[in-house]
Amino acid sequence: MIQVTRSLASLCTALLSLGACDNDSTDPTDNTPASTRLTVSGKGTILSRYTAELWVHGNYGYTTTWGARLQNGVGAPGNVINVWDVRASTPVLLDSVKVAGATTVGDVQVSADGKYLVVPTEPGPGSLVTYDLSDPARPRLLSTFTSPRITNGIHTAELQTIGGRLTAFLSTNPGSSTPPRLMIVDLGDATAPREVTTIDITGSFIHDAFVRDGVLFTAQWNNGLVMYDIGGGGRSGTLQAPVEIGRVVTVGGKAHNAWWFHDPSTGRKTYAFVGEEGPASLYTSSSGDIHVVDISTMSAPREVAFYNVPGAGAHNFALDEANGFLYAAYYNGGVQVLDVRGDLSSCTAAQKAADGRCNLGLMGRSRSVGLLDQGSPVYIWGVQLANGALWASDMLTGLWRLTPVSR
Repeated sequence: MIQVTRSLASLCTALLSLGACDNDSTDPTDNTPASTRLTVSGKGTILSRYTAELWVHGNYGYTTTWGARLQNGVGAPGNVINVWDVRASTPVLLDSVKVAGATTVGDVQVSADGKYLVVPTEPGPGSLVTYDLSDPARPRLLSTFTSPRITNGIHTAELQTIGGRLTAFLSTNPGSSTPPRLMIVDLGDATAPREVTTIDITGSFIHDAFVRDGVLFTAQWNNGLVMYDIGGGGRSGTLQAPVEIGRVVTVGGKAHNAWWFHDPSTGRKTYAFVGEEGPASLYTSSSGDIHVVDISTMSAPREVAFYNVPGAGAHNFALDEANGFLYAAYYNGGVQVLDVRGDLSSCTAAQKAADGRCNLGLMGRSRSVGLLDQGSPVYIWGVQLANGALWASDMLTGLWRLTPVSR
């Protein structure tokens, strides 16, 4: 524990400008009945580095690493992609791939066809690294994309196929004299990535992107949720020339990530969920709500509801849209599961905050909690639904496999 505490000093220094470190040590309480807790079916343990994002595709899983974890007085940087065999309940570590020039590789994603693995790197100058997955157990370096407009690293990358071409949406960090940027990169020829367009972000920075139905959602921290038409938003926008549709600053700011929910049970596409990453004391506490934004009129989005866990905060999440459940990585709050099917904007007076927003917790929307009953702390970074399982990456211990909830 002493080694972890020492490493936190350097990690928190990098985050102070984001308001992401403090001394709050409040622990969340798991008040859910044992019968509603998520069931753990397996765990792949790795303690040499801090685990960051995850992606499972077919028989293999990939987890990235973050920051620097002290081992015997020596810091192990987050410059590794770990490769797992996930065919059995317990993930088995097969290999580790070192990424040149990186100290953090926070994101990871496999293309839908399973051909490529893509990761962004930090710190500066930063790069987008693409691997060939002809042998998915042994990723082979294919290309490294850099640009003069990437000066301080790429924080996140969203991978989508647009118009039949693999496309990456990069959120780049600001430099000492350069703004944060949204950069769109064509990976149609993955051996030779090509910059399509770049948008300078003013007034804040950009943390994450989400793309669906020709609309680009960007989480621009205190600028809020900002949406662009890139071919489906009705404003004649394109990948080469995105057009802003609308924006909203959610309560508390610090917009970290977003997901546009398509509810197949009703056909409604009303809500976007926005994660807020508030102040945290790394590995012990966190803060930040999930915000529900009504985007039925995209030019005039409005926040209608929220979900709060005392002593813990949201990070990344994934939606089981077929069943209407949102799975949220909640750092020291484990995995939180919300029922998001139906109307989230109507509630009784007793279920409303003073500002009129519905409180999903008071509405009984909390369905389950996971990983708070394991006898040791967790700090859950990411979640993904794949292969009929729920996967969770724990910064402290590695990769968990859980059983999703059902209706």
